[in-house]
Amino acid sequence: MKKIRAKEINEKITWQDITPGAEIYEPATSRYVQTGDWRVMRPEFIEDKCKQCLLCVPFCPDSSIPVKDGRRGDFDFAHCKGCGICVRVCPFDAIDFVKEDR
Repeated sequence: MKKIRAKEINEKITWQDITPGAEIYEPATSRYVQTGDWRVMRPEFIEDKCKQCLLCVPFCPDSSIPVKDGRRGDFDFAHCKGCGICVRVCPFDAIDFVKEDR
């Protein structure tokens, strides 16, 4: 029986033959999967510094900053991946970025 090497197989596969993956068919699918375990760094909300400008909310790629009655709440850590975008866009330093404790 002849052994087929991975390189030999890969050279014969075209992009049309590859099974599609990671296709998103509807918005907000991250709500279905708790992805917060991926986090290495964790944002911390400093409520007394927050001016409720809500600038951080639309920048969050995972919708992990809840807003209720026009005010932001603490992070949804079940979905926050710790990308740090919110920390960078906050003009009032109301979000700190610390190492995740596990």
